[in-house]
Amino acid sequence: MTIFVDMDDVLACTYEKHIELYNKEYQQQLSLAQIESGEVWQNVPEPHQDSIRKHASQIGFFTDLEPKKDSQQVMEILCQKYNVYIATAATLFPNSMKEKSEWLDKYFPYITWQHRIMCGHKHILHGDLLIDDRSLNLKDFVGDTLLFDSPHNQHETEYTKVYNWLDIAERLL
Repeated sequence: MTIFVDMDDVLACTYEKHIELYNKEYQQQLSLAQIESGEVWQNVPEPHQDSIRKHASQIGFFTDLEPKKDSQQVMEILCQKYNVYIATAATLFPNSMKEKSEWLDKYFPYITWQHRIMCGHKHILHGDLLIDDRSLNLKDFVGDTLLFDSPHNQHETEYTKVYNWLDIAERLL
């Protein structure tokens, strides 16, 4: 079985990094628990929204993201059992390609460069399963899909949702 796994908000705590930078920049105390739905920028005052939209374009944004809880252990076992590829829309933020590769080297060293796909549209991928937090990426994928839970996809009902890496382990291991 060939599995494609997204990085941002699936393997890496990108959403939390946006909140951290926002709090630092505007001396706020926004927390993930306070957000019921939507993107981070949709949950702050309008004058602050543009700043959040620019975070991912900043050099260094992807360098020190925390891995999602249990992702490293579950991914290592998945890689032993299946043909696993990272599929990330890194081309959207050209600075991120090097940072994401270095991040994978640090936290997921068992996923070699040959199993890293830095792309735009993910529907071009051909495999059995795509795990992603964006329904837009799942929509035209030919194969099974799992929608990884994130505040921005709370109202999505069209896809099978997983809430954490232990959910994924339970389904696939």
